[in-house]
Amino acid sequence: RWLFNQAVCTLYAFCGVLFGLCSLSSLTVLSTVCCLKVCYPAYGKCWVCYLICAYTPLLLLLCIWAYALMFATAPLAEWGSYGPEPYGTACCIVWNASSREATLYILALFIFCYLLPCLLILASYSLILWRVRVSRRAVRQH
Repeated sequence: RWLFNQAVCTLYAFCGVLFGLCSLSSLTVLSTVCCLKVCYPAYGKCWVCYLICAYTPLLLLLCIWAYALMFATAPLAEWGSYGPEPYGTACCIVWNASSREATLYILALFIFCYLLPCLLILASYSLILWRVRVSRRAVRQH
């Protein structure tokens, strides 16, 4: 069973969701940046991009953390909730909540924090593999 009070349970679940979302968001951003650098090498060569180039990694990190914080703090604002897992040994999002708001939160979490990042990662690495295959064919022809 969960050995601590509800406040510690909420903090534990919040940290799990926050760091999990940061991890998947970071992987999504990395795959997208790799795709842009490999598949579109001229991307970022404009003069405006040189001005913000030094701040791009910081800006991306801030966006990743803001995105994760938005979804991790939603249960604290009563959109969804945190509670003990079914086995009662840890805490996470209450997945079997019956309220309409909780269902919408879980649906938004699934779409924007799982499905969309996974599709972006899949598309990015597929484009990279396609570009490598096309480049290899071009090198063989020469």
